[in-house]
Amino acid sequence: MPPVNFSEAQREVFRIKTGDNEPLGWSPRLREWFGYFTPDESYEAALLGLIDSQTDWLDVGCGHDVFPANRPLAELLSSRCQCLVGVDPSANIDRNDLVHERAKSTIEEYRTDRKFDLVSLRMVAEHIADPSAAMAAFSRLTKPGGRVVIYTVSKWAISSLIAASTPMIVHHLIKRILWLAKSEDTFPTVYRMNTRSSLRRMFMDAGFVEDDFKYLDDCRIFSRWRATSAIELIAQRLLRIVKIPYPDICILGVYRKL
Repeated sequence: MPPVNFSEAQREVFRIKTGDNEPLGWSPRLREWFGYFTPDESYEAALLGLIDSQTDWLDVGCGHDVFPANRPLAELLSSRCQCLVGVDPSANIDRNDLVHERAKSTIEEYRTDRKFDLVSLRMVAEHIADPSAAMAAFSRLTKPGGRVVIYTVSKWAISSLIAASTPMIVHHLIKRILWLAKSEDTFPTVYRMNTRSSLRRMFMDAGFVEDDFKYLDDCRIFSRWRATSAIELIAQRLLRIVKIPYPDICILGVYRKL
């Protein structure tokens, strides 16, 4: 597959998500005005550039949808790839109608003779309690030249620090208020694979090399409301001007099997 410009891929993801003929709602219109792409859209752009008709794709922790915030793109890539296997120990996977095969299992326990061109983890790494076992699974399941894409929250993001210091009942309450999230979609976190240095070291030890890495400003804490969403985007713009890191960040790493 020829290389895909990441900025172009982000714009294409946004176009697919919002549609060509539908008027933009206030939230995508506001983000478009600021030139801001969400961390989800950046992750989706990375996968858009890696998946073609020959791709065997393993989605780890896929839950009930491949891209919960971008169903049209999930349908496109599910139909484009050669095979899409979903692995998730939660019963949520039973409602995922886009995977071609499903396994109700952790990645550490998943067994198959197949090897994959792409292994993706969307907001899963922060829940992995045994990184060495997960790395052994990635090494076992990825073809030489294949890639593992990790999209997760940074260990040092303000949301991670709050989550690490509060009980699960608080997580459920905050996520319900801010994002209308259901309890079934919230799981315990351990943050053992949530820094660039730890990921690079783990993947190097497992026979991978870092192909790409990005820090993604996450301006979605108060995105339910127009005024607070605008304040977040203004703050992100001002902090970037004075070269101060945004306090809430996600990380996106791409690792290639040698």
